[in-house]
Amino acid sequence: MQRISRTVKSPLPPDEVFGRLADATSWPRWSPIGAAEVERGGPGLGEIRRFTTGRVISREEVVAFEPPRRFAYRLLSGLPLRDYRAEVAITPAGDGSRIQWTSTFRGRWPGSGPLYRMVLDRFIGKVVDGLAAAPVDAVNG
Repeated sequence: MQRISRTVKSPLPPDEVFGRLADATSWPRWSPIGAAEVERGGPGLGEIRRFTTGRVISREEVVAFEPPRRFAYRLLSGLPLRDYRAEVAITPAGDGSRIQWTSTFRGRWPGSGPLYRMVLDRFIGKVVDGLAAAPVDAVNG
């Protein structure tokens, strides 16, 4: 099993961080994801989301939805991975939040896990940094 874990601090309060995670259509504004849509339900437990990044289309199901502290999803399709699951824990930290994003998965083929871990580690880093960042309008006043 491969594991990626990122922890960052955010100036945003936990409810705003969780709000970004809960609103699938907001992901292209703060992450490297190009397009997002909700296929079923939402926001909440059981929601099916479809994300497009370049030519890659992934589908995910929300499996934990506990505002404003815990959000998790599992990959349904789109990447050559097995048993992919990500969990985001959000805790208050001063005026902002502490965000811990943990992803676990297996490569589809023997020996492929470490390669996918390297690629996903960079991508997830960009996602977490974007999630933690203050909105541009808040930064610019």
